[in-house]
Amino acid sequence: MSDYTPTEPSPVPAFRPVEYSDITDSLRNGWVDFKRLPGYGLFFGSVYVLAGIAIFVLLSLYQKPWMIIPLAIGFPLVGPFLAAGTYEVSRRLHAGQAMDPGGILGFMLRQSRREFAWMAFVVLFIFWIWMYQARILIALMLDMQAFSSVDALSSALFTTSGGLGMLALGTVIGGILATILYTTTVISMPLLVERDVDVVTAIVTSWKTVIANPGPMLLWAAVIGGVTLVSMVPMFLGLLVSFPVLGFATWHLYRTTRIAD
Repeated sequence: MSDYTPTEPSPVPAFRPVEYSDITDSLRNGWVDFKRLPGYGLFFGSVYVLAGIAIFVLLSLYQKPWMIIPLAIGFPLVGPFLAAGTYEVSRRLHAGQAMDPGGILGFMLRQSRREFAWMAFVVLFIFWIWMYQARILIALMLDMQAFSSVDALSSALFTTSGGLGMLALGTVIGGILATILYTTTVISMPLLVERDVDVVTAIVTSWKTVIANPGPMLLWAAVIGGVTLVSMVPMFLGLLVSFPVLGFATWHLYRTTRIAD
């Protein structure tokens, strides 16, 4: 059982201004946590990697190559929910609490009975919107063509005007959705792990923090997005390390900018 089980509503913490140095410090601390507890980090990273590989294999087997690109781009959108495990690992590590695998997994399972479950719904809803708009773009710009292989899809995307237009428009729409999701979750996810607050309050707190610190917080978004995309080549394997490191780092960013009660 987790050493931290909130039973009463907790006050919403205040946050100090986020500095650019907080980004580099958080990344450094995330890497230190990974080196101290590589087993936990690799466990969460492997779950993420295996899920990505499974999606790719299933789409190939069922000859749905058109879904591979939107799923590959949209797949990181569901990462924040799995990252709850990395937040709990870092929280325990720096609180000097026991690193109990069963307790950490139990903590993650118990989130389904807390406000965190509503956040999972928000994340998956945005992911569903992303997949739906990708299908619409293919229908409009590639005339509902059926692609029998990834090579055929790639050829249509990169050698035709419709494919290039789809990539451009899809990038813009995907960027907007990713920004909305990031702003919604970057503070609210670790806040829900640490405090017993309602999901609306957590989301509002996250939006206020990002709006109040646009430069550093957008830089952090760019770091997360860039590292994640690079780590997905080849076959998601880089996420074995980058996913837990970014999870640990996100917890550190939250903790270092939160003003202690």
